[in-house]
Amino acid sequence: MSAVPTNEQRRKAAKRKLERQIERRAERARRRRQRLTLISVVAVVAVVALAAGIYLAVSGSDEPPPAAAPAVCQYNPAEPAAKPNTPPDPNPPTTGTVGVTLQTSQGAIPMTLDRASAPCAVNAVVSLAEQGFYDDTPCPRLVTSQGLQVLQCGDPTGTGAGGPGYQYAEEPPQNLPPYPGAEGQASTYARGLVAMAKSAQPGSTGSQFFLVYGDSALPPEYSVIGRIATEGLNVLDRVAAGGDDGSNQAGGGAPRIPVQIQRAVVEAPAP
Repeated sequence: MSAVPTNEQRRKAAKRKLERQIERRAERARRRRQRLTLISVVAVVAVVALAAGIYLAVSGSDEPPPAAAPAVCQYNPAEPAAKPNTPPDPNPPTTGTVGVTLQTSQGAIPMTLDRASAPCAVNAVVSLAEQGFYDDTPCPRLVTSQGLQVLQCGDPTGTGAGGPGYQYAEEPPQNLPPYPGAEGQASTYARGLVAMAKSAQPGSTGSQFFLVYGDSALPPEYSVIGRIATEGLNVLDRVAAGGDDGSNQAGGGAPRIPVQIQRAVVEAPAP
């Protein structure tokens, strides 16, 4: 039979129980404070990360933005344009072909222009044709001499001095064979080629071009932009047979059978 606890024993037991309760409450309070602190830290970190993300999205990184790629073509302002037009995009396609037909007073002269051969020149010619620059303009110079057989077009003034209001660098051909008997001095601009005219100064290509109907000896400085179809060569042969008036001091003159470009038509690209 167990002894009955005394009052003193009961007081001590009650005191120990109270102390244990106080300790448990203190421990729970401490843990609660830890959880709140952790939650607060996580929240602060999230806010900082969000703010940093917003800053980066708005201001970008510390690194400077990449520089824009340089333009492929430089169309430099020159003499006033012979007809109103807008310079073309300085970053043209550099591959593929485009068909352009010169509807002339002597018949159609279809041409296939090669962008890879001279992208800046082809770009300019196509742009000018699309803007009507070549419409209702003469081909003022025909040369029929041995070693230079061309019809020159592309100047709305008909004087040989007009242009589009800008000039650009030549794109010299790389694969023309030497002209027989003039090796090292001249290349063969073969019958059927279309090339850009220029002055004696570099970077003077503009709107004028010449149509080669007979093998011609020229330094390889004139951008080759394409080829003339057989139908067009037949037209040129008829015009050449009529001769020129000898009025041009540089050679040749106005064709005795006048050639007027009524319209230059750019073919729509194939779908």
